[in-house]
Amino acid sequence: MSVPDDALYISPEQLCVGLFVHLDIPWLDHPFSFNSFKIKNEAQIRTLRALKLKRIRYDPDRSDSAPYPHRPEPEAAPQDEAPAVPPDDPILAAKRQRIELLQQHRQELSRIEQAYLKAADAMRSINRKLQQNPVAVAEEANQLVAQMVEVFLSKADITLQAMGNSPDSAEIYFHSLNVSILCLMLARGLGLSAEDSHHLGMGALLHDMGLVEIPDRILRKIEPLTQAENNLRRMHCEYGVNMGVRMGLPQPVLRIIAQHHEMQDGSGFPKGLRGEAVDPLARIVAVVNHYDNLCNPIDVNKALTPHEALSQMFAQARNRFDSNTLQLLVRSLGVYPPGSIVRLSNETVGLVSSVNPRKPLRPWLVVYDPEVPANEAIMLDLEQETDINISAALRPSQLPPEIVEYLSPRKRVTYYFDGAGEKTNKP
Repeated sequence: MSVPDDALYISPEQLCVGLFVHLDIPWLDHPFSFNSFKIKNEAQIRTLRALKLKRIRYDPDRSDSAPYPHRPEPEAAPQDEAPAVPPDDPILAAKRQRIELLQQHRQELSRIEQAYLKAADAMRSINRKLQQNPVAVAEEANQLVAQMVEVFLSKADITLQAMGNSPDSAEIYFHSLNVSILCLMLARGLGLSAEDSHHLGMGALLHDMGLVEIPDRILRKIEPLTQAENNLRRMHCEYGVNMGVRMGLPQPVLRIIAQHHEMQDGSGFPKGLRGEAVDPLARIVAVVNHYDNLCNPIDVNKALTPHEALSQMFAQARNRFDSNTLQLLVRSLGVYPPGSIVRLSNETVGLVSSVNPRKPLRPWLVVYDPEVPANEAIMLDLEQETDINISAALRPSQLPPEIVEYLSPRKRVTYYFDGAGEKTNKP
């Protein structure tokens, strides 16, 4: 554990409320949530002294008070050393449980990521066969949606964290999967029938298949499109419907493909439909499609954080979207969706790992602490840490590389879903 050469130390007897201290011992060897913190009460001082450390490092620049003057203690008679913190201490036991849960969560995340990448390969296969064998493609898409329901919806929170790890060279496949998975999960909260849910999943999965008819130079263009280029790109809705007809897709799926860019206020395309004229299933896809495009645009420099995307959609453009769907999306993803990097009121940086549906501002976090190994990263439940708040949402580009690597946020944005009212299992 590295310590600055110019570190300042005091004896335990010099501790007082307001000092910002650093504990140069393993995280599991003390009962505090952090290795570094500001002392807030006498109980913490008693606990610190019970650790029986000969000296404690402190930071005068982050302290509200100066340490007590040093007073040499008379030598005490030798006696058997009792452990500073009993091994069965309930706080340490809770720490060990959090580490074990985090490791289990990472193993499950790896398994779901592999399934997600396999689904992306299936999407590549579907796109390759669209024109040669449209009927066979329709059957493959039906099977893929059924598999997604079986594999991903049972592990909704982990699946939606895995959704972020996709290569930049294949956005169309991962975007389609992202939209389809989110739509399927929203279907539960909206109370859709099994048939409507399947149509929704199919339509979301295939909503952009008409883009295969659009030149890559337009699809990959970062600069603003010309009017002619924009008009051609908008034709993907019509091209997608034509492909869907050849595939023999049912009418609800065709309506989603045709209308996934239509908006409630009539500002969408291709027909500028308004309100009830837009198919109910297409309205759901329109919300999720817009959200994923804000988080994962072609130009990654314009990407919004999940927090920014939800805030923008709700505060500035909610009249454009189906209100029930947008409200459910915001409620389910939370104010700070998992995958969000945040700064806390104590200047600590963390990654939101899961949402607290009861208290959206108090999620679970994985915390950056260079003195704690990444595989034993501190996990905090902000509902329990009442004196700490989230002060800001951050972008990875705002952070040093070592923090980004430690927290390992995905290259693309990650999501979380609370199961639309179902009990949430925190990692």
